[in-house]
Amino acid sequence: MKRKGNYLFILATLMLISSFAFRSAGAPPAKQEYYEIRIYNINYGSGGQEGKVDAFLKDVFLPALHRAGITKVGVFKPLETDSESGKKIFLFIPYKSVEQYAMLPEVLAKDNVYKEAGASFLEAPYNEPPYMRQESILLKAFMNMPQPFFPEYSNPVTERVYELRSYESSTEAKAIKKIEMFNQGGEIDIFTSLKFNAVFYGEVLAGAAKPNLMYMTTFTDMKSHDEHWKAFGATNEWKTLSAKEEYKNTVSTITRNLLRPTNYSDF
Repeated sequence: MKRKGNYLFILATLMLISSFAFRSAGAPPAKQEYYEIRIYNINYGSGGQEGKVDAFLKDVFLPALHRAGITKVGVFKPLETDSESGKKIFLFIPYKSVEQYAMLPEVLAKDNVYKEAGASFLEAPYNEPPYMRQESILLKAFMNMPQPFFPEYSNPVTERVYELRSYESSTEAKAIKKIEMFNQGGEIDIFTSLKFNAVFYGEVLAGAAKPNLMYMTTFTDMKSHDEHWKAFGATNEWKTLSAKEEYKNTVSTITRNLLRPTNYSDF
């Protein structure tokens, strides 16, 4: 009996130590997700392409993605004052893994509802294309924000402003440093403290402007957008971070897209 008691005591001690070690280490970090930025290039003078793309996305594509387990898909158009207004439609599609991204065409090919409902779009005549070209950019979420955030606003969709930015770098090494600046350097923390409500930050794995990163911030309206960026530039944290020698010349080109969610976007 004494030996059994000693065994139970040792077992309980080991369990306690293991439990303490697990709590000390903390929960494992969240898995970094993958994102696709899909862009439909449309021509207003070519058979009502905008209406065709809108109808396909709203009634066919987004419902199919929802059935495939992708519940939050963003659909955006440039602001009326933007030079690209009326020329592009942007989608943000989040994936739990790169395998989910790779398998999507096969999943859609097995979705009979998708194929039947989208036949007029997917099998459009060659001389009546529903869009001019389609672009696709694959990204991996940053370590310090491994999953997307979906903001909720109560004001009209027509007032909201979402800003999609692309930061290109002159070399791979400079791109790595810029990503480090967001993560270990604390640039994400500055955005978070100022409530930029970023949807994502991601490294571009496949796209036309590599090496680059992309991210999307959100605002209730244009006034809020301008005020947030003014506050960002004035913070001591940003001034200190941007002055560090190791982070200088990490960005060669910045592309800004001011966007507004469509009335059928999931966020």
